[in-house]
Amino acid sequence: MQAAIRTRLRVEIERKRASVQLQPYELTDVSRLGIKMGKLVLYGLEPSPPVRACKMTLHALGLQYEYRLINLLAGEHRNREYTLKNPQHTVPMLEDDGKCIWDSHAIMAYLVRKYGKDDALYPRDFYKRAVVDQRLHFESGVIFQGCIRNIALPVFYRNETEVPRSKIEAIYEVYDFLDAFLDKQNYLCGSTLTLADYSCISSVASLLGLAPIEQRRYPRLSGWVSRMEQLPDYQSVNGNGAQMLIDMFSAKITKIV
Repeated sequence: MQAAIRTRLRVEIERKRASVQLQPYELTDVSRLGIKMGKLVLYGLEPSPPVRACKMTLHALGLQYEYRLINLLAGEHRNREYTLKNPQHTVPMLEDDGKCIWDSHAIMAYLVRKYGKDDALYPRDFYKRAVVDQRLHFESGVIFQGCIRNIALPVFYRNETEVPRSKIEAIYEVYDFLDAFLDKQNYLCGSTLTLADYSCISSVASLLGLAPIEQRRYPRLSGWVSRMEQLPDYQSVNGNGAQMLIDMFSAKITKIV
């Protein structure tokens, strides 16, 4: 099963690499904003939640970019060319006219500040931006590090096949917080989408195989996930990659103990 998932991932990587590299979006005319449009290149791998969060942001802004797949299984993130650009050898990485930025939250904020038609996704208002920043830090430090990475590292790098129940309980604690964030509002920071929604859904969607969301227990969170899934191109930009990570977990994990 594990070999089959790895083979599927490699096939998907090569298929995408051999097909469309330049994504056809409805383009944003940044020239009218007095901004010179750079050549945007996003480096990443579909199962990665942070990569998918960046892709959702690029789609939302209507930006054209080249997507270069970095096969982590083959160690492409550690080759000399890549590490010269990104010494941390992580994905995602954004290259804008030769200038490189990594970390999804930095990339997403940069894209909105430079190319956004307005500040809706990342408000200039001090308080509103602070709320978005809090949710972004919550995704980075609690959801991604505390849940996804905390499970993925021992499973994928130490070949552990059993996951402590406490780690699953930590996911449900995250769901408790997110459901509370959504009290009396449709999105994580209010009535409209922000970068926090893109960042958090990329990770939450990747956890559904390990910890399904029960509508009765989490009505607000369940509704939010449904709204996010209805966004244009959601399945191709986030859903498919999330399912790949779910399948990878499923192939390795044999028991919750």
